[in-house]
Amino acid sequence: MIAERDTEVVIDPQVVVLEDDPELRSLLLRGLREEGFQVMTAGSAGELLALLPGKQPDALVVDVGLPDADGRDVVQALRAQGTAAPVIFLTARDALPDRLAGFAAGGDDYLTKPFAFAELVARLHALIRRGGADLSAQVGELRLDPGSHAATCGGAVAELTPTEFRILARLAAKPGDAVRRRQLVEAGWPHGAIVHDNTLDVYIARLRRKLASLPGAPELATVHGVGYSLR
Repeated sequence: MIAERDTEVVIDPQVVVLEDDPELRSLLLRGLREEGFQVMTAGSAGELLALLPGKQPDALVVDVGLPDADGRDVVQALRAQGTAAPVIFLTARDALPDRLAGFAAGGDDYLTKPFAFAELVARLHALIRRGGADLSAQVGELRLDPGSHAATCGGAVAELTPTEFRILARLAAKPGDAVRRRQLVEAGWPHGAIVHDNTLDVYIARLRRKLASLPGAPELATVHGVGYSLR
């Protein structure tokens, strides 16, 4: 909706809600519209990924527990494809490792169910005012599917483990940039997990082999003394 206020044209912010509970999804749709947001909804990761191409939402509200994917993996895939809009995760799990995993996946805020609707609205306004992160577009034709944990490029598909998917998504979110080893460990494993240096190296080697099987896929390069870069 576009409204004129004191001769100034104001465009209502657009929010995408990914929530599999139809009752909660309906409540959020109605409530956010009453608060002046433009709202689009999806009930699964597949619906969201089909909905978003060509759209530039101002914020996303994403449920972590989805029927076809983990909401955090969905956000990592969106970040890898260039979606810079801030994300609020909704979840019934409020343990510190769960919250940290949400932030590591590219989330900007976290609300535990049940939550006060007024708080969700206030957090959305705050995030939209602040603006999304400056994220680059996808790396060439590489696409990440959070539902199947697969990477596609040049018409070929490589199946990934959940950990491989999260590491690759973290690299693809900043194409060309050096991503530190610590950041990749935080993205790939739960908070507090003991991950040895050679464990990350093994996963990087696996990803290199899988990317090499995809025509036109970017290279996973070593940045000595820092980490790795996808370019």
